[in-house]
Amino acid sequence: MRISDDRYSRDRLRFDLALRLIGHEARTHTIRAWTGLTEDRVRKLYRTYIAEHPGQKVARRRGKSPQRCSYFLRTPRVQQEAAVLAGLYCMVGIIAQGARLDPRMLSVAQGELLCVAYETYLALVKSPQISFEHAAFLAIALARGDELALRHCGSCGALALADRYTLRATVCAVCAESAAPLSALRIDGRRAPPAAARGTPAPARLGPVDTG
Repeated sequence: MRISDDRYSRDRLRFDLALRLIGHEARTHTIRAWTGLTEDRVRKLYRTYIAEHPGQKVARRRGKSPQRCSYFLRTPRVQQEAAVLAGLYCMVGIIAQGARLDPRMLSVAQGELLCVAYETYLALVKSPQISFEHAAFLAIALARGDELALRHCGSCGALALADRYTLRATVCAVCAESAAPLSALRIDGRRAPPAAARGTPAPARLGPVDTG
């Protein structure tokens, strides 16, 4: 009985996590990686608990999962939100020192922590730009450490996301935005036209997580 009880508990945890990932519109491949369930099991779960209930509106994403780390550095806002997510990963222990995530051996417990971090991110950030699929990829990319790195901002000391091979000093999105008006000063002391006048959109700012 004990063996069967343990197996039931493990299966129940997998199913619960799979439903949680489905709610975040994760792709089938992502659900398989974090739960260990087969594609057939994932499809049956979706049909039973989502598709057959008209009140549940959850999109099923198709195609490949994100694979480009450059996504997280493309704009100051996305870079700042990615840093927020990375900080949450450190807090819940997904990418903590001595307990690093192994992309080849993902577990249900790690999947639950991933969901906790992402759901906290959704609660903190106004109009979030990072989907769950990108959030899951960010955790794996940071665990690999071959393209992205977590460093401290040289100006304020905040956690910042950076290209691992960049030669420039690491500056968080908030400090980079604050320094932008200073760089607009000309040598003769006159200020250059503002970004709006030059046709360049100003960097987006976060809502509740903006540290100013």
